[in-house]
Amino acid sequence: MGFKTGIVGLPNVGKSTLFNALTRTASAQAANFPFCTIEPNIGEVSVPDPRLDRLAKIANSAKIIPARMAFVDIAGLVKGASKGEGLGNQFLANIRECDAIIHVLRCFEDDDITHVEGRVDPASDAGVIETELMLADLESIDKRLGNLARKIKGGDKEAVAQNDLLLRAKDAIENDRPARSVEVAEDEQKAWNMLQLLSAKPVLYVCNVEEENAASGNKHSEAVAKMAATEGAASVVISAAIEEEISQLQDEESAMFLEEMGLKEAGLDRLIKAGYGLLQLETYFTVGPKEARAWTIHKGTLAPQAAGVIHGDFERGFIRAETIAYADFIACNGEQGAREAGKMRAEGKAYVVQDGDVLHFLFNT
Repeated sequence: MGFKTGIVGLPNVGKSTLFNALTRTASAQAANFPFCTIEPNIGEVSVPDPRLDRLAKIANSAKIIPARMAFVDIAGLVKGASKGEGLGNQFLANIRECDAIIHVLRCFEDDDITHVEGRVDPASDAGVIETELMLADLESIDKRLGNLARKIKGGDKEAVAQNDLLLRAKDAIENDRPARSVEVAEDEQKAWNMLQLLSAKPVLYVCNVEEENAASGNKHSEAVAKMAATEGAASVVISAAIEEEISQLQDEESAMFLEEMGLKEAGLDRLIKAGYGLLQLETYFTVGPKEARAWTIHKGTLAPQAAGVIHGDFERGFIRAETIAYADFIACNGEQGAREAGKMRAEGKAYVVQDGDVLHFLFNT
């Protein structure tokens, strides 16, 4: 599934450096001037999951195919972006196409790297971006409300429901709260998502700190953590410079480098996992001699829809899913052992797939 997470932030906070490290490329130019990134760079990365390697080893799989997530390096926003300042309209359009936002905040002091506001204040920087997204939403909401008026007079129930959602979003924004703060019922979620409001997208704050603070963070990242906690959001501390160095090393070299820096794992692994969690995603596996593969689904996905991730025919002709929990697959040393131990289950259309399930789908062609 093509989940896309946009990397945003003010100019010169380390977005492109972080993107380079994430994708292990140098495709995103990193330079010390605003609007260095104009066209968004897109890169796909593997979602780290040691379970997949263990499953492949047991099944003696010839290939290992991890789950993937796309990251979009979106150019630096500035005040007035919602009114087209800088390259605002283009940037906002790029954000709209993403499922979630990783907001990179400058949490390092460096006189050699220009800050567009002339100071280091990550909470204030976050406010600038959030304000521009909310202002853009407000403009969009007002236009939509005007277009819905005629349909509502005609008794269009769908228009009435959409109008209600828009008014709730408008009320939140006018009270300085992003659209994601609006409580939406489960049966309203599909219609809500179709509004594509920028400030409704889930946000993960990434604190870009100096190399020496990569393990413990600093006063700036602590301030961001407090801010995130009040919003019900999450934050991750990373040194983009270190991560870019690590991305150029071989596995053994990177492990030694991390140990020297006092880091248990690469910050990018934590970031990717956090992004996965941010989007409320889970993984199920298909395992056999040809390949062991991880598949991405939203939490709460039913078995037929999970099958549809592989191919639409699997969902349309779904009969049942032969299911083994990850822990049982490992404990029983594979599918045959799980089957003999009675740990393989036949699940129907109402089954909610669980994270780590090893599945085999039966379907009609």
